[in-house]
Amino acid sequence: MPLWEEHDWIPQTQILLNSYARFVGEELLDRSGPAANDAELAEQARRLFEAPFVVVSHGTQDDPILNYGNAAALELWRISIPDLLETPSRKTAEPMHRDERQRLLERTARDGFVDDYRGVRIATTGQRFLIERATVWNLVDETGERVGQAATFSEWTFLND
Repeated sequence: MPLWEEHDWIPQTQILLNSYARFVGEELLDRSGPAANDAELAEQARRLFEAPFVVVSHGTQDDPILNYGNAAALELWRISIPDLLETPSRKTAEPMHRDERQRLLERTARDGFVDDYRGVRIATTGQRFLIERATVWNLVDETGERVGQAATFSEWTFLND
């Protein structure tokens, strides 16, 4: 069974894609709108998971836990899916960068999305990297209720310590 089905990420994929289109005003993946059947849902989930750019999201807990990471995100952060699903999203940034990250999330919550984020993140191995031109957006379900936030980016540079 593919990873995006095994972890029930087909519904999360639709929240990611639909929320991106709603807030950013364009599609994250080339699609003609919400999927009409299970095969299309699975195909969109596969394409997002295998996309050549990072997509990661977290929920709405007080200390939000990561709830999705595509293959590019898993590779960049050097993390397994089970570990990702137990990781507070704040741990993707070093402690000294967490206040900046929190301000970004607050700005995103207020404005719906931010498309100019630049910041340092850290993999589970301790490798630091600079992400550039990241888009961060609010996630809402089909009723419009806020269910989290997500980020995508395709530009990063590993930093030497």
